[in-house]
Amino acid sequence: MTSVGVIGSGAWGTTLALMLGKKGVATTLWEHRDERALEIQRRRENSLFLAGFRLPAMVQVTADIAEATHNKDILLLVTPSQRMRENMRILAPHLDKETLLVNASKGIEMSSLKCMTEVIVEEVPTARQRIAALSGPNLSREVAEEKPTAAVVASHNDEVAVRIRDLLTTSYFRVYTAHDVTGIELAGALKNIIAIGAGINDGLGYGENAKAAFITRGLAEIARLGMAAGANPLTFAGLAGVGDLIATCASPLSRNMQLGKRLAGGERLEAILSSTHSVAEGVSTTRAALQLAARYGVEMPIAQQMSQVLFAGLDPRKAVSELMMRDPKGELEGIVHANIGLR
Repeated sequence: MTSVGVIGSGAWGTTLALMLGKKGVATTLWEHRDERALEIQRRRENSLFLAGFRLPAMVQVTADIAEATHNKDILLLVTPSQRMRENMRILAPHLDKETLLVNASKGIEMSSLKCMTEVIVEEVPTARQRIAALSGPNLSREVAEEKPTAAVVASHNDEVAVRIRDLLTTSYFRVYTAHDVTGIELAGALKNIIAIGAGINDGLGYGENAKAAFITRGLAEIARLGMAAGANPLTFAGLAGVGDLIATCASPLSRNMQLGKRLAGGERLEAILSSTHSVAEGVSTTRAALQLAARYGVEMPIAQQMSQVLFAGLDPRKAVSELMMRDPKGELEGIVHANIGLR
């Protein structure tokens, strides 16, 4: 029988454990605080991040990283991106050499500008051929409610991708495979920046035309940076790209979109962040994206304006005005790739 460890008990980690437990997979969910782990195990519910969903008997909760990691066939890594490295260092001594590692977090490490699979491999070099990344339009609560959706798992190793696909696929969670790990991870991280802006659009009451235009130009911006980093441009037209972008920009369940709405309402970033237990990855990703853009010589006007709003106190209305009054350009300017014939 397959045994799985889920490292991280936030909304998405708990949802994945819930989904696997319902499927009859022996699953151990790791919560780093002893008292929280005991509470979730006793109540059979993560009331903080996924209230209203009872964990099946196949799911056990622990604060013991060795218990969550050792003798596991597969580990799903679902920790905040800025804590991925430290968590990998904690679990590495307990990791079996055959365990498959799946990054299910969406972010870029600020200190190194690396995607999560790169961080994981740096801490566990022997895992290079047994690592994958999971992404897609997967709002936690909707998946927990068994509403149908799809995801993509990318790996350089076809066998690893297929094993993860078969593990996670259910009647309501359809999983596809891919090879473009870089594109999958960058798309999943960068769309959170655009989601903050989409929330600002909603908060300012600018309407659906503006939101559709903003999301479309955001996708072009994400693709430019992704292609410069070596990603396949078609990835950004897939589940991890436009699929996740639509879900995150449109749903009230999106933490990043809600953060944008609150910014538009006049709240300060520090107050918003201190009022929630969940992590809005788009905040740190905005800083990282601009540093990556500088490295690759890529223009990211939306990310630049989001940075001014988030960190320099720029009025969101002023940010919109500055985006609208930029010098005129061709729509496909900067999106140049021989494989898709754009010039």
